[in-house]
Amino acid sequence: MTVRLFGDPASLALASAEQAAATMRRAIAERGCCRVVLATGNSQLQFLEALTRMAGIDWNKVEAFHLDEYVGVPVTHPASFRKFLLERVIHKTGIKKYHFVEGDAADLSSAIREVSARLTSAPIDLAFVGIGENGHIAFNDPPADFETEDPYIVVELDEACRRQQVGEGWFTHISQVPTRAISMSPQQILKAKEIVAVVPDQRKAQAVKLCLEGQIRPMAPASILRRHPNATIYLDRDSSSLLSPALRSSLSSLV
Repeated sequence: MTVRLFGDPASLALASAEQAAATMRRAIAERGCCRVVLATGNSQLQFLEALTRMAGIDWNKVEAFHLDEYVGVPVTHPASFRKFLLERVIHKTGIKKYHFVEGDAADLSSAIREVSARLTSAPIDLAFVGIGENGHIAFNDPPADFETEDPYIVVELDEACRRQQVGEGWFTHISQVPTRAISMSPQQILKAKEIVAVVPDQRKAQAVKLCLEGQIRPMAPASILRRHPNATIYLDRDSSSLLSPALRSSLSSLV
């Protein structure tokens, strides 16, 4: 895994978008399409804004999936990740081929099987991820299931995760935050050919430390990214602030 450090979130967002755009252009040029997994949440806002402004991406040749969705939340809900992606990516770019996790489906098991089959029908070129305040990737809260090969799984959301959703303004009270979600599994995330992890903000500093230091373990779900040979994690001055001096000195300098 490569770690890149930046002085501020805006520089981080632009650099990560440039890397993502280059990968997408290359996949389209070589195979005529690019299959991507999109991340959501406040930490992804500047990155997605920069990515959707990048020139030279033929979005008609992009096929998109997403990481997770709350169980029972309709697409019209302000906190819906489908709504987030429709407004910030799909409608802006004109992507025609996208597959959402339908968290409010009448038959949830059938909906999960259907989107899983579409996801695994061909390799994923590029996956975007964030890291939660509790160290989660997608909605895989600690202790995450590092063993399952199922593409999407139903997970229980812990209190720290649910409080983060309130803190970011998606819900007004923790009682409103669903207790379950459908999440792409850690093993499925690792199957992407390339991973770009966008992780700004002081709120993520402890999670970043757990990701990069110590053992790769289910209690630090994002640490599994270290097993991927082509993952890049983008940090800013704040999110990297708790890393040990020895680790920071081994990483690239702030840009």
